[in-house]
Parts: sequence; structure tokens; C-alpha cells
Amino acid sequence: MFSDKLISRLKDAKLVAVFTGAGISAESGVPTFRGEDGLWKKFRPEELANFDAFIRNPDLVWEWYRYRKKIIADIKPNPGHYALAEMEKRHEHFAIITQNIDNLHRRAGSKTVYELHGNIERNYCIDCRKSYSNKEIIAQEKAPRCTCGGLIRPDVVWFGEFLPQDQWDAGEAAAERAEVFFSVGTSAVVYPAASLPMIAKRAGAYVVEINLERTELSHQADEVLLGKSGEILPKLINACYQNK
Repeated sequence: MFSDKLISRLKDAKLVAVFTGAGISAESGVPTFRGEDGLWKKFRPEELANFDAFIRNPDLVWEWYRYRKKIIADIKPNPGHYALAEMEKRHEHFAIITQNIDNLHRRAGSKTVYELHGNIERNYCIDCRKSYSNKEIIAQEKAPRCTCGGLIRPDVVWFGEFLPQDQWDAGEAAAERAEVFFSVGTSAVVYPAASLPMIAKRAGAYVVEINLERTELSHQADEVLLGKSGEILPKLINACYQNK
């Protein structure tokens, strides 16, 4: 299933980076929240996941995110998430750069995670920037307010907003340094994040794509592994580290 070159490169690598997208979360049952039944079927995410919508109707936007937060809270990491957490233990420098907001990588035990689109388990006041956990505010049916009186919003990147610069800079640096770079569960078409595999390749990394189907990255990757990451990654761990 895996080439000898991949096994050799991964065993010897001191610096490994992994770029993950919706595919790895979908294997845990995280829905895309598009075309949901009931009230939310009437709305497109673009209509709710933006700052103007939040200011215009904070209770509606909060209700949608509260619904999402509750669903994601009950979802567990899958074997792919746990395999990446195990892989981190085997390399001197390891980083996950994720487009996902579900926090499943950290819940699986990964330590170095750069979150390009934020984290749905965090929230902050739009006025004073005070942080709030979901546990502190999830019971509120209307948009929660900070002790300073400001509205509290989810700590996620909305349409029209920039990626968090510190997370992007760290992710880009990890891609540039990587000796082996994995692209897992992403179509790699949304920029600037989609540029990360090629940044790694130009810097000399061995680029591996793991996805259910081929993408625009496939013809440029050094190795393409088609299938579920939750099945492929644990097998790769066994093949690479069982005798190490």
C-alpha cells in the first residue's frame, strides 16, 4: 500500500507537517451543515457566518452556532486523528495545519495544531476580546453578552475575514521546513491554504496526499493514497513505527 520511499522518508524525517481538511472530520460524522433539515435549510452558511449578519441579528446567528456546537461536542475523534497524535510522538518537529474548527485533533491528543479557521469550542467578546469557553455560555438561548456588555461571538473565521496571521505564519513555516508533508481529507482548492502542499514541495518535502478521490493536487504529489484517512493512517503508523 505504501511505497518503500514513503516509509524510508517518514522514518528518517525530523520535521513532518500535516494539512487537514473536512474529509478527516467527516469520518467522525461532523456534518457540513449545508442543506440541513428544519429551520437551517432556509439559510446558506454564507448568510449566517459573517460579521454583518451577526450584528444585524445576533440571536439568529448565535442559535445556529449553538446548534452546531452541541452537535460537534458529541462527536469523537476517529482513528485518523489518533494516528496523527501518535505520529507526533515519533518526530522531533511535527505540526498539524487544519482548516477544521471542530477541535478533534487536540481532543485526540495532538499538541501542535495551527487552526487556520479558528475553533468552535472558543468564543470571545467583540469589544474587549475576553475569552469564553462553550461551557460558560452554551446554556444561553440568546446571543450571550460579556461582562463589559459586548456581544460574544464564536472564535471562528467568518466569510470576508482574514485568516489569523499567527496561525497562517506558523503553518506556512511548518510547510517550508517539512521533510514529509501530508495533505489529508482536503480538495486543496481554497486559497491561500491550498498553497501549502506546493510550498512544501518547492522546499523539497516528500508530499503525500490522502483523500477519498483524486484532486488538483494529485498530479503534483509524490504519492497519492486513495481511501479513508481513518483506515490509511493507522496502517501507515504500523508500517513505519512498529519496529522503531
